Amino acid sequence: MVKKAVIPAAGLGTRFLPATKASPKEMLPIIDTPTIQYVVQEAVDSGIEDILIISGKGKRSIEDHFDRHPELEERLLEKEDKMYDEIMHLSDMANIHFIRQKEINGLGDAIYYARHHTGKEPFAVLLGDTIINSVIPVTQQLIDIYEQYQSTVIAVETVPHDKVSRYGIVGGDMLSDTLMNLNTLIEKPDVDKAPSNLAIAGRYILTPEIYTALEKTPPGKNNEVQLTDAMLNLLKSESMYAHTIEGKRYDIGNKLDFLKTNVEFALRRQEFAKPFYNFLKEIVESHKDQF
Repeated sequence: MVKKAVIPAAGLGTRFLPATKASPKEMLPIIDTPTIQYVVQEAVDSGIEDILIISGKGKRSIEDHFDRHPELEERLLEKEDKMYDEIMHLSDMANIHFIRQKEINGLGDAIYYARHHTGKEPFAVLLGDTIINSVIPVTQQLIDIYEQYQSTVIAVETVPHDKVSRYGIVGGDMLSDTLMNLNTLIEKPDVDKAPSNLAIAGRYILTPEIYTALEKTPPGKNNEVQLTDAMLNLLKSESMYAHTIEGKRYDIGNKLDFLKTNVEFALRRQEFAKPFYNFLKEIVESHKDQF
């Protein structure tokens, strides 16, 4: 059973400067909820009981967010504020632990920090700046496949062929409409060299053997230890699978996608969906001559 998850959240968030100079990109809110809270909730909804967040310098607010705040809790309780239960829920979502990545040396290096925490167990990895909206949590989808094959499983999504150079791309043999037996992984390939248009979507179930592979993986792109490189090395001795997700992925590390995500999530909020929709129509109408 997969009962532990690792959430890497140590990146510098340079694409959102100056907002992320002192505040982690993972704490950027979608309306009123930090991005990383959605990620933690997905893990919890997938049956995960133990979560390790890999943080870094300037990320203390993530720890504070999932910690108790007695003064705030008391004030909300006195006012009989409906937010009281939600604030109390934050510190009880799961057993959440933190460790710092001492230097920003890549996703592979961040995952390696989890080796003592996960030990010899398989574990889930959920990128801290990626939200996936789905009926069945994507991590649960991957766990179900892992239970059948007992091997590494990667979440992937279909992307336009002309944009494959932006992503880690997988290749292999399709076992069904949504499941691929992998034979290669390539980080940001040239369009004409991409083995498919299935891009890694920020969710994984990894076996403990990944740590041995990481130890043997030299720094790659940007002189960082790339998880994709380590997985490619591990693929030589272990079967791996890719599952095309049932759901929609939102990359909060991208400014345009961040704006789109806030709009989409706002339109789902009953308390202001209709007036917000009307506002959008007015804005679009008033700006149509600009475009």
